[in-house]
Amino acid sequence: MRASILGVDFDRVTTAEAVAWAMAEMRRQRCAYVCTPNPEIVWACRRDKALRAAIAGADMTLADGVGIVWASQVLQCPVPERVSGYDFLLALLAKMEGRVFLLGGKPGVAEDAARRIQEQFPHVAVCGVHDGYFSDEEPILEAIRSARPDLLLVCLGSPKQELWMEGHRGQLPVGLMAGLGGCLDVLAGRKRRAPNIWIRLRLEWLYRLMQEPGRIKRQSRLPLFAAAVLKERMSRWRAES
Repeated sequence: MRASILGVDFDRVTTAEAVAWAMAEMRRQRCAYVCTPNPEIVWACRRDKALRAAIAGADMTLADGVGIVWASQVLQCPVPERVSGYDFLLALLAKMEGRVFLLGGKPGVAEDAARRIQEQFPHVAVCGVHDGYFSDEEPILEAIRSARPDLLLVCLGSPKQELWMEGHRGQLPVGLMAGLGGCLDVLAGRKRRAPNIWIRLRLEWLYRLMQEPGRIKRQSRLPLFAAAVLKERMSRWRAES
């Protein structure tokens, strides 16, 4: 049974279980895709039908964000843990032996991320990179077809990455596509992830806001998300009474 949060369904898996599933999918080579929605993306789905459909079509949807974990507990369909896109990626790179293609970020970011992957995970071969600023995708698709990666990281930001993966699902010689937002920026060293103490205290959102004040508009939706979750819980409680 999946956890339904304001109309978006999440797989109730741990990071280890998600990685095991991803390893199996890469072997199947069917061009499946993974989404990692946080509360901001779930809230956006309420108005963006195309985004909601793209996430609904994902082969796995991971609970990226403490807000999703909290909401699942309030709605009595708890996910076992938060599975952040970045933690999922690092755990997957540590276990896999194959080829990865990096798509996204500003010019130069994917190249820097590729160098760090090769340094930290020498058993993984980076078989191609491309930034996320493009109008003609055909050269990118041709590069992906030639590279035939086991893992394609699609880091274009939401909703672009979800729509892109949905549009190409099953059409490329790829094992698995993963929509991972700003992960390439962190891998490349362009942005810092919150220290562990902030993560343990569930304050990573505040750390990111302090690093990027421009996120305030996006994060202003979090109280709306929380209120909607509580309203949904009340509705379910009344229905159960």
